[in-house]
Amino acid sequence: MTVTAAARLRDAIASLKETSDRLSRLSQRSYQNPYTAVDWPESVDPETEWFSSPELLSLYGTPVWDTLDERARCRLAFHEAANFYSLNIHGEKGLMQGLAARLYRRDLADVADYLHHFLDEENKHSIFFGGFCTRYARVYPTKQVSFEVKRPRDVEDFLFFARVMVFEEIVDRYNWWQGRDERLHPVARFINNNHHFEEARHLIFGRRLVEAMWQACAPAWDDELIEDVREHLTQFLVTSWREYYNPAVYADAGLADPYDLAEQAWAAPAQREHRRRTSTKLLGYLTSTGILVKEPVDAF
Repeated sequence: MTVTAAARLRDAIASLKETSDRLSRLSQRSYQNPYTAVDWPESVDPETEWFSSPELLSLYGTPVWDTLDERARCRLAFHEAANFYSLNIHGEKGLMQGLAARLYRRDLADVADYLHHFLDEENKHSIFFGGFCTRYARVYPTKQVSFEVKRPRDVEDFLFFARVMVFEEIVDRYNWWQGRDERLHPVARFINNNHHFEEARHLIFGRRLVEAMWQACAPAWDDELIEDVREHLTQFLVTSWREYYNPAVYADAGLADPYDLAEQAWAAPAQREHRRRTSTKLLGYLTSTGILVKEPVDAF
């Protein structure tokens, strides 16, 4: 990175100090103890209680959905809740590692205080998600594969925060919906609503940071590097969505041919439209800032 590019990045980070300080104050006011915030029941009934909103399930709107009775739909919703929480566990694990690695960098000093709150809150979220999975279900393994590609530090920083934002934008749409769904078990409503409440701050920070870093760094990148960045984010968006169609969930829910079912669900018109609708705000941000110049058709 050239001296000019480095100076632009420092200025971009400095421009976020007021936002960072305001978000830090909000985090302090809403501080909570994750070990006492939830009254975990001793057991739950996956076949009579809803743990995911039916409209958000990966088989909703597909021919298979019409063949399922109420108990089977509830059972699917329970395992998809565990999968959704597992995705968050794995996503936040990588997020916490990335934040911890960047905490005391001099060029990020103006936002360091909020990075501490960010890290603390993500750890608390993992306690909630893990609390559900380890008590009532299981933690599903992630399918995300990380390939080691040597990139300049400014590129790695941008991609890290951009991936975090992409992941959290999708998750937040589910949290927002399910935190308000009175059909859901109180524990499921709490986990989703609490996550949305704190993620709102993270998303404000993430959108402003990612845009500031793009404006500061991208002018110094050549066309090949910019294309690599765009391809990386596009593939990350596709693979993030793919994990919502988990054959292990279908198997645990007692459904036949889980791998074929995952492919059918992914390709179903209703599900393609669901992913597009859920991603509308995110795609609008990515294209309006110039980070992406076209819609990732493989995801929709």
